[in-house]
Amino acid sequence: MDRPARVLVVDDEPNIRALLSQTLRLVSFEVRTAATGTEAVRAATEFAPDIVVLDVMLDDFDGFEVARRLGERVPVLFLTARDAVEDRVRGLTLGADDYVAKPFSLEEVVLRIRAILRRSRGDARPAEVLRYADLEMDVDAHRVCRAGVPVELSPTEFNLLEYLLTNAGRVVSKAQILDSVWRYDFDGDSSIVESYIYYLRKKIDRWEPQLIHTVRGFGYTLRTHR
Repeated sequence: MDRPARVLVVDDEPNIRALLSQTLRLVSFEVRTAATGTEAVRAATEFAPDIVVLDVMLDDFDGFEVARRLGERVPVLFLTARDAVEDRVRGLTLGADDYVAKPFSLEEVVLRIRAILRRSRGDARPAEVLRYADLEMDVDAHRVCRAGVPVELSPTEFNLLEYLLTNAGRVVSKAQILDSVWRYDFDGDSSIVESYIYYLRKKIDRWEPQLIHTVRGFGYTLRTHR
């Protein structure tokens, strides 16, 4: 991508919007801000961001509803005072790609934005096609097919499936998945892996044979048999 990455910052607190937008511009991002959910949805259409930094608590409707309306077209980093596990899981399973609780470190936010953009763009990956049974992933084109039918995946689902395909036939643990797909361990909270495996199965295992299997006490594997 030749142009700077575009970041839409959505927060109802003016000082946080100003702080984040100034910081992100200093590290060469193109930034637009929004104070409400309504503004965020409109800005996402007009600005076409590469990532949305999204507060949960907004004046009109919450960030979860914004994420639902955006669907899977753009990666989302939740930024919120809520840090309960159930809130993190709800946001992430709605399609968000990461979660930072307030108060936050500006350096951490920037690092997580860059990590999400690397995952969503597939930066520094060689052009290749991964295949297992009737499942096919074109890494460079960011395209997945099962039984010849295109399957739409979010950026994180895509990276999770790529990791499983790369390790097809091997059992990988939740810790290994967190380290390879999310780059950190959510303070030991593995429920995000379980949630994404569940949603990935709903998309990939609509056909027989089922490919994504749980190996109890160990982790997950991609194979044609139980």
